[in-house]
Amino acid sequence: MSKKPGRPLMGQNRMLWLLDALERDPGRDKLIDALGARVRALPLGRVRDVLHGTWLGHPVHPMSIHLPLGSWMSAAVLDLTPGRSRKADLLVAVGLAGAAPAAVTGLVDWAELRREQQRVGLVHAVANTTAVGLYGASLALRLTGRGTTGRALGFLGLTAVGVGGLLGGHMAYRQAAGVNHAEEVPHVVSDGWHRVGGVDEFPVGEPVRRVVDDVPVLVVREAGGEVHALAERCSHLAGPLSEGTVADGCVRCPWHGSTFRLSDGWNVEGPATAPQPAFDTRVTDGHVEIRLPGDGVPDTVDGTATIGATPGADGGRTS
Repeated sequence: MSKKPGRPLMGQNRMLWLLDALERDPGRDKLIDALGARVRALPLGRVRDVLHGTWLGHPVHPMSIHLPLGSWMSAAVLDLTPGRSRKADLLVAVGLAGAAPAAVTGLVDWAELRREQQRVGLVHAVANTTAVGLYGASLALRLTGRGTTGRALGFLGLTAVGVGGLLGGHMAYRQAAGVNHAEEVPHVVSDGWHRVGGVDEFPVGEPVRRVVDDVPVLVVREAGGEVHALAERCSHLAGPLSEGTVADGCVRCPWHGSTFRLSDGWNVEGPATAPQPAFDTRVTDGHVEIRLPGDGVPDTVDGTATIGATPGADGGRTS
């Protein structure tokens, strides 16, 4: 049964309904397009991958928010204690200093998200920007002797941070922004070798999609006969790698440009921060077979061990 626009589902809480409505609202799409294009056009070079967290294995942004959030929450605790604490002023200033890198990493990630995620992310950014403005005014008032008003603005800033955190949590846990979209692959593909097609079904250098245990798999045969297989859905946002381009031993996602090494799935270029699950491959009787690495099943063909072998194009094996 379809849901009528503008009306919450039975049993759905009002907050969740508002967040879902925010995802569907196209009213800010022109602004999102313009801002996203500007962010993607910034000449950041390899720094962009550093900001995404390719080096870390997951996004940097969630980690970078700890400094401003922790500082401001600690300042609020001190503001609630009797007496005038200059340490609270220092913590407000530290939070403001830490807000800049958090904003930059978040903005770079936001520019590479799906439209529904970007809609929520824009409001998330507005809430946090409001918090920074309130804390900036709070610090100015504190330093000029108007501590009571400054503390009041600090509590308003913390409220804005809370709203931003709510929206950020919705993006991460409801919309799956920043998560590894290929993480489940090693857990759902059964052990053992799986035949995915004859060698001649895989043109040299062309990405081909196959399915194993309902999991899409990318298979690429190189000119020398070596065959590579990766999870086909990009770890960044599940883009179809089989529709991407293959060059220099890598495959590039057609959606956001994440690039993965075919030999082992390593993410050599973001915005993906997690590598693609890679499969062992072999050619047996002219057919390509793949399996999860280290699945515990003996690697034999007609009783002959083939562990560590590189499959040849003619169905034999080369060491």
